[in-house]
Amino acid sequence: MNSDVDHDTCGMSLAIDVVGGKWKLHLMWVLGDGPQRFGQIRRMLDGVSEKVLTENLRQLESSGVVHREIYPEIPPRVEYSLTPLGDTLRVALAPLERWGDQHRAELSAKTLPAQVGVAL
Repeated sequence: MNSDVDHDTCGMSLAIDVVGGKWKLHLMWVLGDGPQRFGQIRRMLDGVSEKVLTENLRQLESSGVVHREIYPEIPPRVEYSLTPLGDTLRVALAPLERWGDQHRAELSAKTLPAQVGVAL
């Protein structure tokens, strides 16, 4: 890895800025199945607080990978979905998911005590 890389133009740095953190990759995975309401997302992500989920959704929205749709109903309905840019990111993350699936047994044996994530 080149230590002289300009972090403002390095593609990896830009991508990590978008999906870095504990919950953003999980959110991308959940929203890959289509639009979801806040409560649905929260039930699918075991251990995330309402505050942290809200913050992460807002950050993904400001990055342009998540769209927040408010429906003019009573009570208001809000759904989150991937934008076209977010969908390209989901496709780019698919090999990472396959890698995790292929090495599940080896990785689980090493990380089981600290595991938190998507409820299956």
